[in-house]
Amino acid sequence: MILSSVEQIAGGVVMLLVMLDAFLTILYARAGAGTISRPLSRAIWWVFRRGSPWFGPHRATVLSFCGPVILTAMVFSWALLLTFGSALVLHPHLGSTVRTSGSTPTDWVSAMYAGGSSLSVVGSSDFRPYSKSMQAFYYFNSLVGMSVLSLTLTYLMQIYSALHARNTFGLKIHTLSACLDDAAELIAGLGARGKIETGFTTLTELAAEASAMKEYHHFYPVLFYFRFTEPFYSLSQSTLMLLDTVSLIKSALDDEQYGWLKESATVAQCWHSSLLLVEMVEANFLKGGTPAGNVPLDEAARERLRARYFSALGRIREAGIQTVADPDTGAEIYLALRERWNAHLERVETRCMSRAK
Repeated sequence: MILSSVEQIAGGVVMLLVMLDAFLTILYARAGAGTISRPLSRAIWWVFRRGSPWFGPHRATVLSFCGPVILTAMVFSWALLLTFGSALVLHPHLGSTVRTSGSTPTDWVSAMYAGGSSLSVVGSSDFRPYSKSMQAFYYFNSLVGMSVLSLTLTYLMQIYSALHARNTFGLKIHTLSACLDDAAELIAGLGARGKIETGFTTLTELAAEASAMKEYHHFYPVLFYFRFTEPFYSLSQSTLMLLDTVSLIKSALDDEQYGWLKESATVAQCWHSSLLLVEMVEANFLKGGTPAGNVPLDEAARERLRARYFSALGRIREAGIQTVADPDTGAEIYLALRERWNAHLERVETRCMSRAK
């Protein structure tokens, strides 16, 4: 009797955990939530990251399967655990208040079959409840099964809609930079022949889409594990492009002529949306959370980025855009801005996005 009660309580707990996880993952929809899906996703990503180097040049292709595998495992684990929990509840009742028309089997496999069938409103199981409590449990199970199924289907459609928007965002930035993935090239294209006002609308669109990307990944954190073989679809690549674009706008463009752009809400939106996204990834996917304050650049990095700045300055000038009168001061501003995000983004790329080389 005691063993039967423990079995039923354990089954109820398992079912509650699954329903809580579905609630936190689908309805609550916040990064860092989830009792089952979050550790499951991280475990599968760890396996893919550790195992993918064994495939050599096909590593990127292997990693591209991680997101779909996580979604499949998530849905399968919900279905399996709900079935397992129902089986634990029903097992002690087989042969008494839950019976078939003939001789009722009481083994564990039959309990799993009965539990799985009770979750479907169209189940064709021979097992039938013959007590009020079991009839109520069967009815409750059918509601749970129907609800989790419909929520899961809706969730999957939303995931792929958000993924499509993210890929479009990455492709848009890639093509705006003449397919070079260079922030200087992006600025040069937006302000061709010195008319950066004509590209301001495009920059405003990118800023709005950056905010949308932040919220997409806040609502659907499983998106972090979707990656493609093309680098420009990478979230880290898109974030890098926007942060570097803002850093160059603030440090390389002439204050008198383009001060309005530097102080605009559009540039601020690009900056803060991208930073918030990087910080959210660090806080939820890396041990230790978000590092506080700026991360100083070492001397080698400073020299490399200084050279990158002067190269970008030359390309911006070629486009007819007026640059700062004092390039050395501009370089220091650029390095100071890079210190606010460079190490964080590199950490995210290395530990989370892990872009294949």
